[in-house]
Amino acid sequence: MKTNQDKNIYIIGAGVSGLIAAQNLEQKGYVPTILEATGYIGGRVRTEIIDGWILDVGFQVLLDAYPMSKKYLNYVDLDLQRLSPGARIYTDNDSHIIGDPLRDISMLLPTLFSSIGSIRDKLKIFQLNLRLKNTPTSTLFNKKERTTLAYLQYLGFSDKIITQFFKPFFSGIFLECHLHTSSRMFEFIYKMFAEGFATLPKAGIGAIASQLAGQLKTTQIQLNNEVQKVTTDFITMASGDQYPYDVCIVATDPSSFLEGYSVKNRWKTCDTLYFSVPINNVPPPIIHLSALSDTLINNIFYPTSVQQAPYPHLQLLSVTVVKQHSFSSEVLVSQVMGELEKYFSIIKAKFIKHYAIQRALPDLRSVLYEPDLDLMTYADKILLCGDHTANGSLNAAMISGERASHGALYRLKTN
Repeated sequence: MKTNQDKNIYIIGAGVSGLIAAQNLEQKGYVPTILEATGYIGGRVRTEIIDGWILDVGFQVLLDAYPMSKKYLNYVDLDLQRLSPGARIYTDNDSHIIGDPLRDISMLLPTLFSSIGSIRDKLKIFQLNLRLKNTPTSTLFNKKERTTLAYLQYLGFSDKIITQFFKPFFSGIFLECHLHTSSRMFEFIYKMFAEGFATLPKAGIGAIASQLAGQLKTTQIQLNNEVQKVTTDFITMASGDQYPYDVCIVATDPSSFLEGYSVKNRWKTCDTLYFSVPINNVPPPIIHLSALSDTLINNIFYPTSVQQAPYPHLQLLSVTVVKQHSFSSEVLVSQVMGELEKYFSIIKAKFIKHYAIQRALPDLRSVLYEPDLDLMTYADKILLCGDHTANGSLNAAMISGERASHGALYRLKTN
């Protein structure tokens, strides 16, 4: 009779979902193997170091109110750095700060006196904060879905504040410019902002994956080992090797290798570009948003406002482009540098790296808080997980990995 250690358990994908699944299986005495096609862990939660600069592969933040990240991550060891609970918004005529004075009192006067929206709009934002704080997350995901834009219009927000605040702010989060994303997702993310802070690990977002992998004790992680095909009997590798298995957890998009899988997963894309710029003054850790309709740039941020810079007279600038375009990398860099100078008064920017991210977030019209285990079960021994099974967030990636491991444990005990 096989012991726990003798079971052949494979997890395809060393992203956050796969690492969480492995951690849960280890805790029950199993020894899973993670098969990862690339040479790195973390999937879309990854950081590179180039010439001493800490570059996240796609600018992203950790919302420290996420229930699952509080469960699985050690925030102290990550040395989380808080971003200001607000944004500086650039319009045709000026720039204005709008933020949450309940978490940072210095935001009160700039928010009240900014021309971004009316006093009525700002009162509605305050009321929305309070209502979502007092609404259980489960309730949010049971509500009727509509687009975020339709939801904001239903709440009575003016076109001006939707155009100048909600669209640029949530376009950078949802990675789409029209606020077609489900109102459930809007309410959940808004609630997380209201209850906590946007943060960055001191060492970059990839520190999250490194911490999760570092917690594993017996799991084997095989990098640069691409899966070619998965059937109900074998996992066939690109090398030609075949692995029989007792349970397989697919913690990535399975469309290229899972036999019989016909779902067409859609993905949102974005571009992240990094530049070094001279230090004129130390900027606060605040997101800068473009509410200008003719810019490619959605947002800019100075990561070195919360992280160390390798050079004393330079700071790091991150630029996110959400709009769809057909520019080559070279032309995109040129266009962005022109916009930085014209709209943000940033000159002498020196290009470092461009990340064209083709699978930045799953494009889901309907979202759930956690995936349905029946829908995650592809076959008797095959389970699916990843944020594409629930909603596009780190929280969903973690909960889907956890639920996949629970499904795997059930099958291992009953088979």
